[in-house]
Amino acid sequence: MILHCACVLFASLLLFSGASGQSYSQTELTDQVDDLFSQWNQENAPGATIGIYQDGKIVYARGYGTANLDHNIPLTPGSVLRIGSISKQFMAMCAAILAEQGKLSLDDDIRMHLPEMPDYGKPVTIRHLLHHTNGIREYLALVSLAGKPEGGVIGYTAKELVEMLSRQEALNFEPGSQFSYTNSGYFLLAEIVTRVSGIKASAFALQNVFEPLGMTSTQFYDDRNAIIPNRAFGYSSKPGGGYSLDILRSDVIGDLGVITTVEDFLKWDQNFYENRLGIGTDDLINTMFTRGRTNDGEELPYALGVTFGSYRGLNTMGHGGSAVGYRAEFLQFPEQRFSVVILSNISSFQPGIMAQKVADLYLAGQFTEPSPTNDLEQTRSEISESHEPPILDMSDFVGDFYSDELDVSYSLSLEEGSLYLDLRGNMSELAPHSEDRFNWGRRELIFSRNEDDDISGFKINVGEIRGLEFLKLKNDP
Repeated sequence: MILHCACVLFASLLLFSGASGQSYSQTELTDQVDDLFSQWNQENAPGATIGIYQDGKIVYARGYGTANLDHNIPLTPGSVLRIGSISKQFMAMCAAILAEQGKLSLDDDIRMHLPEMPDYGKPVTIRHLLHHTNGIREYLALVSLAGKPEGGVIGYTAKELVEMLSRQEALNFEPGSQFSYTNSGYFLLAEIVTRVSGIKASAFALQNVFEPLGMTSTQFYDDRNAIIPNRAFGYSSKPGGGYSLDILRSDVIGDLGVITTVEDFLKWDQNFYENRLGIGTDDLINTMFTRGRTNDGEELPYALGVTFGSYRGLNTMGHGGSAVGYRAEFLQFPEQRFSVVILSNISSFQPGIMAQKVADLYLAGQFTEPSPTNDLEQTRSEISESHEPPILDMSDFVGDFYSDELDVSYSLSLEEGSLYLDLRGNMSELAPHSEDRFNWGRRELIFSRNEDDDISGFKINVGEIRGLEFLKLKNDP
């Protein structure tokens, strides 16, 4: 019995080991971290990996849950996961390195490198892309309207995306006039890096960022057929219980695309303190930390792929990320030389809140403000005023409609008195809102008529995208 107890005690003190072979000691603090993640520490369910960095070292790293549900492979600190929009800072670094090399200027008009992009009257610069002040339409909304939503059965390529963005006839706003977070800018940034460097942006990042830092398990993942050792697959919860596999059928990078481990990420985190990239000076980091400004001089919290802020009175820097089936958070406290990185392979995970809870444990005596409640926010649906739906002759709206900007056709038909929209075989009912106006989920369709009072087309408004035009196709007699 004594021997058995001793073995149990020894097991409880075992050191967690990652892919590098480094071991991570269990302490009272790490036990509290384990408690925070206990609900995800189970077999046959996805979860998360965590890396906690202090003074240039990993003080704790561990995986909770399962990386591969098909084969019941556990998550470990060496598991490779997507990091979503945290990828933006890596592509921003690539652009900063090219600027340091004199191969581009961050103030270049993007049409110098992407001549197929429209002339919108006022230039959109690389700096506008970096700071989300460009006004370019969100490509995720556009591909969804084209029937190719992210994570859907039908994928899209980077080439198709460049062509789609180059067909957009308007911006959401004048370049530099405001901040609006969008993925299109960093996707186009990757295309610029490719064209300016003469090699794929993923290869440029490998040669100029990942290899110099020794990030051997990190890359921009733009080859859907590549074999990735230690890969963790992404999942979503199914309404009736269990999980479904999420697959991103796209080779698009820049705004996303980096896969990494919590062990590898330490090297990137530390490079913000002592730069080893480019010519090795602090100028590159200063460029990365240069915050954006609007045309009226307002300073933004967003720099080059990183956001500056504060938590409980301490300054922070970092970024969150999500991709199909994955969520991630990078939270750095620069003055404390402390960081938390969380990579999850379940779409419902909330890594931002969890990273703050971990910081609450490790920096408990250093905060100058009380802890927020950190309750999971409940999303409230917008409730519009009730109104009687208009009485319309639905047959007026039947027909086929085409958009040059999306290069896609919608077919509208009547079924049992209701108007339906057919997009690549997927039928959606349109809800009449007012005369010649219909709602399609959160999208608004505003129909137009010709001089004979016949429907000639419609425009779609969704989010900041306004006036995306569809024209009615004439049927052959």
